[in-house]
Amino acid sequence: MLPNSNKNSKKTETILDKNLKLMGVSAIVLVALFIYTLFKSSSNVTSPQYFIGIVFLFILLFMAIALRFYKEKIKKFIPKNKFTQELQKASAKADESSVLASTYEHDIVHVTSEITFKDVAGIQSVKEELEEVVDFLNAPKKYLKHGVKLPKGVLLVGPPGVGKTLIARAVAGEAKVPFFYQSGASFVHIYVGMGAKRVRELFAKAKANAPAIVFIDEIDAVGKSRSGNSNDEREATLNELLTQMDGFDGDSGVIVIAATNKIEVLDDALLRAGRFDRRIFLNLPNINDREKILELYLKNKTHELEIKQLAFSTAGFTSSALATLINEALLNMIKREGSTLVIDDIEIAKTKIEFGKKEQKILNEKQKEILAIYQASKAYISKSEITLFEEGIKKDEDVYPSKTKLINELKAYLAGSIGVEVLKGELYAINAEDLHRAQKLALNMVNEFKMAEDADTLILNVRNDLKSEIYRHSVDVERLKEIILIHEAISENDLKL
Repeated sequence: MLPNSNKNSKKTETILDKNLKLMGVSAIVLVALFIYTLFKSSSNVTSPQYFIGIVFLFILLFMAIALRFYKEKIKKFIPKNKFTQELQKASAKADESSVLASTYEHDIVHVTSEITFKDVAGIQSVKEELEEVVDFLNAPKKYLKHGVKLPKGVLLVGPPGVGKTLIARAVAGEAKVPFFYQSGASFVHIYVGMGAKRVRELFAKAKANAPAIVFIDEIDAVGKSRSGNSNDEREATLNELLTQMDGFDGDSGVIVIAATNKIEVLDDALLRAGRFDRRIFLNLPNINDREKILELYLKNKTHELEIKQLAFSTAGFTSSALATLINEALLNMIKREGSTLVIDDIEIAKTKIEFGKKEQKILNEKQKEILAIYQASKAYISKSEITLFEEGIKKDEDVYPSKTKLINELKAYLAGSIGVEVLKGELYAINAEDLHRAQKLALNMVNEFKMAEDADTLILNVRNDLKSEIYRHSVDVERLKEIILIHEAISENDLKL
């Protein structure tokens, strides 16, 4: 039984005991007084009521004694009032909360990561950027003597399955420091104050084990923008996280790495300088990355596969999808009682992934060509580097953007769909998100900045200009399309015509 429930039970038992004792003492006193009166005034006792009264008193005395001996059985028949029941429920919940709190205090433990950068294929630029984090953890004096402080927080941004958690573990493995893993959802509780308490305990343990890495996966679960209209548990937890990140210096030896695929929903205070002020963007692996990833997964495995061709045919696969592909192919090999992995095993595994995971981008040659034209057109118009599966465009944040700059941004959003229309001769339904962004930007130019009279007319004019420009330079767009089909990326050198 729970402690608070025990207290309520004992309290009820005490009240019952007092009532029984009072009843017994009253009966004894009344019997004594009656006997005293009887002996003192025996000449006046002639009425039978006196004898009835004394019998009644003796019955009362015997009842008190009987109730005393059978009180446990009697308590079972006494109905509990609603208030007592609600009190016991509340006590049970409070006790459960305290049990959960004590449990959470003990499940925040660090691990020693055995994964290093050798276990992470591809994404060389990302690894190079994180190597200074590793170097700082291994040799902090080299930086501290010059007054250099490393960023407190590193935010990994990218779609699911590109290896954000694996990279964070690799950093911890390279630096050989304790690794504290927590998911954003683990901070969100129904009990008020539990999330903030867990954040405090996490950072306290990390500081006690410094140098250390704190990794928060899916931080958007707790780090969404605050509305200001409520004071719920999630916002209280976010406030505590912000406070804790302000509470340690860059030389404390604790580095926070977080991962998300929804950076646009994060609170601005979380992204400001001094918190997660370094952001590393991870895209889907290109053909070279996929080749290295496949080499890693096929290491020490007997196969008859052409890795370059396999990398080319798996456009759109994340690193985790490639791992699943090889694993499924091996399972099929075992199922057919073979000992060597062949292309048929890969094709069967690819079919399973394609029909089992609808969100996976598995493109045939025609679809890949359409996407290549789309991205090549965007790269040509915006004059910016781009990858085959990259969404959105890279743009500079300008506090006071000019109309020309906003028009160019609008062109960048619309260039892909116009390029496909010009080169393929008809419209294709592709990347509706860019069209939504274009519409939103046009409405802002009309309603907020008063740079145009009508959003639809503005978009129509931009589309007509784009058609003319891409038609005149269709050869250049075709050249970029061929480059992105082969390398799955268009570099700055490729844009020099």
